[in-house]
Amino acid sequence: MDAKSLKIKAAAEALTHVKDGMRLGIGTGSTAEEFVRLLAEKVASGMNVIGVPTSERTAALCRELGVTLSTLEETPQLDLTIDGADEVDPDLVLIKGGGGALLREKIVAATSSEMIVIADESKLVNTLGAFPLPIEVNRFGLAATKLAIERAAGKLGLAGPVTLRMTGDEAFVTDGGHLILDASFGRIPDTRALSNALHAIPGVVEHGLFLGLARVAILAGADGVRTLRSSPSV
Repeated sequence: MDAKSLKIKAAAEALTHVKDGMRLGIGTGSTAEEFVRLLAEKVASGMNVIGVPTSERTAALCRELGVTLSTLEETPQLDLTIDGADEVDPDLVLIKGGGGALLREKIVAATSSEMIVIADESKLVNTLGAFPLPIEVNRFGLAATKLAIERAAGKLGLAGPVTLRMTGDEAFVTDGGHLILDASFGRIPDTRALSNALHAIPGVVEHGLFLGLARVAILAGADGVRTLRSSPSV
């Protein structure tokens, strides 16, 4: 079964958690887009939901397919967020941000009563870090921020290239006007310590470690779809 088919299966299972009248956070990325397409079919059949998109790309797709949108200013509390992930560990700690929307994704997830992650089973790993960690940073002081990230990582025994994300010959710019540094640290044994260290750096706007936000992960594989649930203590 190809990757797209697995994404559709995970998205379809997530859709069973959506109830009429819900206020939904809608994620960014290829798996989230499959969810939007399935959600739009339900909306066309009469389901009433309001979506808060995590990126301009998702917003454009929702508008194209007829999903009613709102903003966090208008709808500051959400019932459910459904989003993809670049990596998921057994405690449902995530790496996100491959699509460049990690700041908005984290804000939307944090305002939701529940977050469901949808992915193919290849995204499930024992320890996070094979996927480079996206770190959203301010343009001002970029070189100093990069150096501070490398030093903070080094104190935690982490090393590896920290590179500015590019689009062609230009730096990639997030919807919020920031830049992204992709940190290839490899295995991250203590995600909480790294999260705290990165948040202590003034030039870091946000990072792609999502701790304690996802409570359910729906993973599709060749043998079917399985649902993982995290402990409330994580």
